[in-house]
Amino acid sequence: MSYTQADADRLRASIAKGAAEVEVAGERVKFRSLADMRATLAMIEAELAGARGPAFGVSYPRTTRGF
Repeated sequence: MSYTQADADRLRASIAKGAAEVEVAGERVKFRSLADMRATLAMIEAELAGARGPAFGVSYPRTTRGF
C-alpha cells in the first residue's frame, strides 16, 4: 500500500487531537488505541523514508598508521 506525506500528516494531527478515527490512504480507519496509531504512523514514516532512499550514510575508517 502506498502512503503519502499527507497521510502521515493527517494521522499525526489526529494523534495530537486525541481522535481515534482518521482517513489513511483513502480509507476511514478507526484505531483501538494510541499505541496502534503510533505504530501505524511509524510504519508510514518508515515507508516514506524508504521511498526517499536509505536513511544512513557510508563511512570508512581512518587510521594514522597507514593501514
